[in-house]
Amino acid sequence: MQLVKVGLCAFGMSGKVFHAPFLKEHPGFFMSAVVERSKNDSKEKYPETTIYRSVKEMLQNADIELVVVNTPVQTHFEYAKMALEAGKNVIVEKPFTVDVIEAEELVKLAEEKGLFVSVYQNRRFDRDFLQVQKILNDGKLGTMKEVEIRFDRFRTEPSGKQHKENPIEAGSGSLHDLGAHLVDQAVQLFGYPEKLFADVFSMKGSEFANDYFEILLYYRDNLRVRLKSSVFSKEAHYAYILHGSKGSFLQERSDDQENELVAGIIPEYGENWTLPLKDADGILNFLNANSETERVLTSSEPGNYMNYYQAIYEHIVFGYPLPSPGKEVVQNMKIIDAALESAAEEKIIDLK
Repeated sequence: MQLVKVGLCAFGMSGKVFHAPFLKEHPGFFMSAVVERSKNDSKEKYPETTIYRSVKEMLQNADIELVVVNTPVQTHFEYAKMALEAGKNVIVEKPFTVDVIEAEELVKLAEEKGLFVSVYQNRRFDRDFLQVQKILNDGKLGTMKEVEIRFDRFRTEPSGKQHKENPIEAGSGSLHDLGAHLVDQAVQLFGYPEKLFADVFSMKGSEFANDYFEILLYYRDNLRVRLKSSVFSKEAHYAYILHGSKGSFLQERSDDQENELVAGIIPEYGENWTLPLKDADGILNFLNANSETERVLTSSEPGNYMNYYQAIYEHIVFGYPLPSPGKEVVQNMKIIDAALESAAEEKIIDLK
């Protein structure tokens, strides 16, 4: 099997949980380099990996083909551009960049260099999202009319992470953080909307970056898709609510890959490594071919973030389609930028 050597730009939570375990377990990748500015935390689990003290040092010295930019969003553009200019393919954590201008420049640079930029939209591989895709593809709901996608938390106290909570930092706040997932899922399910209206602000107060957003996406054929997130949600809502001309579907946010990875579960290559569900996580209520109501409890199949890295490997080695290419995710950044504009000016924004 061809081996792809990878450099990881940071070894914080993202590196430890979402990237390093998959790079280690996938037989086609070798994590040969990692940036740790002052610590040596990676040595315990990844003793074969060389530690560098800066991204610049890693790019100058490491024998790598692929760079994972998993640093704070405010540095994504700088480090991704450095990697591309050094002749490396790039994976960038979501959100892609702080704005669409930076995203478009990276895509253009990658094309000029004959390299690729992929955005790590891992929640395309969540079990709950995959179940929603399946239900829509089955067609039992008929023509879609109204959809709500939520990602709520109960985190009322500051985290202390300035790059996420400082209101004057471009790219900080829930809209870029959780919103990057919800926007991506809406576009994956329904395409690029025609216009939007958004409410974005901080429930904790103006000294913090936004921690609440509600975005109303307007589509053709009278479809409305609402994206919503709050950090003051003690009781869970259904994460996906879909209403169509023939029925409705309610889906819990049931994927637990992140928690299992944090707990130390190893993401086995080629296996569904996540723990099975104990109960049903969805409700499907629809009119069947005889116009009779059927109401059934549904259970989603396991998701697997390893499938993202498998797709990356297949693109590099076999030329298969690139997962979440930067050129595609530029659309997400346009929506995020427009949501901020809409909230600031209190108006509907036309999307082009």
